[in-house]
Amino acid sequence: MHTGDYYTRLEVEPQASTRQIKASYRRLALEHHPDRNRDHPAAAEIMKQLNEAYAVLSDPVKRREYDALRQQFGASGHSRYRDAHSQQDIFSGSDINAVFEEMARAFGFRGFEDIFRDFYGQEFQRFEFRRPRASVRGFVFRRSFPPGRERTPSAPAVGLLNRMVRSAFQKLSGIELPEPGAHIQDRIYLDRSIAEAGGAYAYYLQERSKKLIVQIPPGVRDRQRIRLAGMGHTGKAGGSPGDLFLEVRLHRPFLKRLMQSLFKLFKPAA
Repeated sequence: MHTGDYYTRLEVEPQASTRQIKASYRRLALEHHPDRNRDHPAAAEIMKQLNEAYAVLSDPVKRREYDALRQQFGASGHSRYRDAHSQQDIFSGSDINAVFEEMARAFGFRGFEDIFRDFYGQEFQRFEFRRPRASVRGFVFRRSFPPGRERTPSAPAVGLLNRMVRSAFQKLSGIELPEPGAHIQDRIYLDRSIAEAGGAYAYYLQERSKKLIVQIPPGVRDRQRIRLAGMGHTGKAGGSPGDLFLEVRLHRPFLKRLMQSLFKLFKPAA
C-alpha cells in the first residue's frame, strides 16, 4: 500500500472504469477506516493514501494528466504529479465527502469532517452556505503545498482553473475562501568557508522589504535549497503564507577560476 502509484493503491488496473475505481475505493476505505482500526495507527496513513488516489483517479481531467505523467516518467510519474499539485488541487471537486458520510450512516463511523480534521489538522477547513433555494457544503485546504514542495512548470494551468472556480464560488455565495500565499524563490551566494562552517547569514527579502537572519546548515552544497516556512507572500482570507526558497550558490576562488579558464583556452584539441 505504500507504493506511490495510484492504481496500485486502489488495487485496480489502469484500464479500470470509473465505477470500478469507486467500488474498489469503497471496499478499501471500509477495510482501513480508522474507526475500525483503532489499535492500528498505520491505518490512518493508508486511508490518506487511498483518499488521494481516489480523488485523482475518479476525476477524468486529473486522471488524464496523471496517466500522461505515468506513461512518460514511469514510476516517478506519481511524484511529479504530486509535486505539481496542492492538497486543494487534488481534492477539489471530489465526492469523497459523500462516500465518508455514506459509511458514517451505514456503520456508525465518525463523519467526514471529523476524520479529515484528524488527518490534516488545521490544513483542512469546511465551509457551508445557504440560500433560499440552495445549500452548498464543501471543504478546502489552507496550505497550498506539502512542506518543502512548490509548483512545477506544469502547475500554472491548474492554478488558473482553481482561480476561476474560486471566483465563481465567491460570486455565488458571497464567501471568500482562504487562499494560500505564493512561494518566493531567490539565490544567495556564499563563500565556501561559510558553507562548510554554517552559521548566521544576513539576507534582505526584497519582495517583503524585510531583513532576515538565515541559519546556514554546516556543509551546505552548491545549488542546495534552504526553505524558510511562512516567509513567502501573505495569504488571503486567512490562508497560510507561502514559503521562501533560497538556492545556494558557492563562490569559487578567483585563482581557481582563472586557472580553469586558462586550461580551457590552451587545452589541446582532441
